[in-house]
Amino acid sequence: MPVTTAYEAKIEHISILDEHGKFDKALGAPGGKPILSDEEVIHLYEQMSICRKLDETAYKLQRSGRMGTYPQNKGQEANAVGSALAMKKGNDWVVPCYRENAAMFMHGLPYHMILLHWMGDERGNQIPEGVNVTPLSVPIGTHMMHATGIAWAFKLRGEKDRAAITYFGDGATSEGDFHGAMNFASTLKVPVVFYCQNNQWAISVPRSQQMASKTVAQKALAYEMPTVRVDGNDIFATYLATKQARERAVAGEGPSFIEGVTYRLADHTTADDAKRYRDPAEVEAWLGRDPLIRTRMYLEMRKVWDDKTQAKLDERAATITSEIVAAADGIDAPTTDQFFDHMFAEIPGDLRRQRDTMRTSSIGQNPEQAGLRAQAERV
Repeated sequence: MPVTTAYEAKIEHISILDEHGKFDKALGAPGGKPILSDEEVIHLYEQMSICRKLDETAYKLQRSGRMGTYPQNKGQEANAVGSALAMKKGNDWVVPCYRENAAMFMHGLPYHMILLHWMGDERGNQIPEGVNVTPLSVPIGTHMMHATGIAWAFKLRGEKDRAAITYFGDGATSEGDFHGAMNFASTLKVPVVFYCQNNQWAISVPRSQQMASKTVAQKALAYEMPTVRVDGNDIFATYLATKQARERAVAGEGPSFIEGVTYRLADHTTADDAKRYRDPAEVEAWLGRDPLIRTRMYLEMRKVWDDKTQAKLDERAATITSEIVAAADGIDAPTTDQFFDHMFAEIPGDLRRQRDTMRTSSIGQNPEQAGLRAQAERV
């Protein structure tokens, strides 16, 4: 019996803007023109800069005891802004993990709601009407199923020019929810973009210990899903790959997978100390690939950016960040009834009694018994 090839595939790697700010014209638009206009690049650079400033401020808030644990986005911002620009604001849905602040802001989420979330105020997850962004997802991988479900709803309703994008880290691809979402999406051929931010570390575990596969992108091959690897610190590459994936999605060609190769320059969260497990030389090498540095170099080479313009942006970012903090701090503390009232459409009797007595001893008792016990304890 002759031996034949059952399956053969290759995975492309897209890199357009290198770490020195040099643009590869061969991968540009027709005629060697940049894929993004100078105005668009400036807009994305501004969004990354504001996000970076907010990161620095959030870190200080946590260290001063004004906020809980916070995961910085530092070093990964190009994945968020490039892909966010490629998706259609107000039409598509953004389903984030917790390092996509800039993408959420670009799709309409008020900045201060991110701080509210990490301050432990659930109202930070009460997304305003008309903002097509789901709340931050701290459980690893669960939200990818939600993105697939949203995209399936688009298909069932016949809403042809709509797609969803979901973000996750390389570690999340070890979760069962990831494979469930990928399988459903590919089988049902729904319009969703899976965007993996491969930042090389799943908390303290390196990618080499997370998986045996050479790339994360190749995992999509098992689901017969178009897949590509991009330089995740290159706004041109992240934009182009997402734009192409969205075009396939709304054309009815189903889901796509993007692996953005990037690096987490900060600790996993403010509760982590990456110096305990990462080689300083590795971090230093990636510092030179910072997406903000290379984007600024590109703009300077285009003669549309200089030190004076940078100073204005730094001042603007500082002002915006101060306003964000003031907005988060200026919201009155939640009342105790809010701990109970928004879990169910109609609050169950046992939770209602717990809310009214503010005692767990009231659970499982009728209102009269709970009231008598509470009264006796107060005496």
